[in-house]
Amino acid sequence: MRKNYERSASRGRITPDDVEARLTKLTPTLNIEDIANSDLVIEAVFEDMDLKKDIFAKLDSFMQPDAILATNTSALNLNEIASVTQRPEMVIGQHFFSPANVMRLLEVVRGDKTSDAVLATTMALAKKIGKVAVVSGVCPGFIGNRMLYQRGVQAQKMIFEGPMPWDVDDVLYEFGFPMGPFAMSDLAGLDIGWDKNKSRGETVRDRLCEMDRRGQKTGAGYYNYDPQTRAKSPEPIVEDLIKEFSEKMGKKRREFSKEEILQRCLYPMINEGAKILEEGISYRPSDIDVVWVNGYGWPVYRGGPMYYADSIGLDKVMTCLKAFQEQDGDDFWEPAPLLKKLVAEGKGFKDMT
Repeated sequence: MRKNYERSASRGRITPDDVEARLTKLTPTLNIEDIANSDLVIEAVFEDMDLKKDIFAKLDSFMQPDAILATNTSALNLNEIASVTQRPEMVIGQHFFSPANVMRLLEVVRGDKTSDAVLATTMALAKKIGKVAVVSGVCPGFIGNRMLYQRGVQAQKMIFEGPMPWDVDDVLYEFGFPMGPFAMSDLAGLDIGWDKNKSRGETVRDRLCEMDRRGQKTGAGYYNYDPQTRAKSPEPIVEDLIKEFSEKMGKKRREFSKEEILQRCLYPMINEGAKILEEGISYRPSDIDVVWVNGYGWPVYRGGPMYYADSIGLDKVMTCLKAFQEQDGDDFWEPAPLLKKLVAEGKGFKDMT
């Protein structure tokens, strides 16, 4: 924590006195019961349901009765976490985005039993600490990661059929994202969730990790990285590896236009966004746009995925989804019922109330 503040001071963002003043407000401890009188606790361990449930059961046993118990989970079932407590109405999701001291988005996840007061308090707290808060219901991945998963499915599928990772990334970069899905994976680390002892080289990621190409931290992943500048460059070994997997899978590689790459990445996100709205996971289309602009690098000038969908026309989006469905023979592309309804009525997401 001190190094983080000192880094900010070295860049002139705060003064050395500010560093000391802020540190005096922090009281680190290794004893969990030291927080017993706190008004709010935020659990931020790794994504393991059993571990989180164990922690929440402990917190419930000694925290004051009106304390808010929050979890920073990015995808796990909040209702299941809350079920181990005697106060499910006091449990809420506070999904901060990494790095939490920089990223503005806060996904506030409301459980089935989360009280109105706890939700209102969390939204007020978010504003006080300078975050942009968006309420989400409970589902795997909530709003942002649920939509991101759909993009990832198609990005992975495409590299076995034609384009290379850098081809996909370049299209999304040209669209306005700070980076594409494969560069993002390298930044996060390809070995997240990967177990060396269980790896059998069954996926491209497995093989890359086995080669110690685990992303930027090892200087190589899908890309090679310059040790001084971190500038990335394509790697022939990765291209050969992908072609090897294509052959094993019986895929016939072909050329993809930039437009098709973009559509195959973005249109599944729009379709998933429609499902999220229909299920009531998000209250309004603009909330989805706020999530993507503030948490995932969607270019501000394109207004977010739902706004973008309206700008190009929902009829065009649905026509393209159906064309891909016929081409791939895959129900993955089935247009969401809400999308069909809006197109039939000649409306857009902007017309939803």
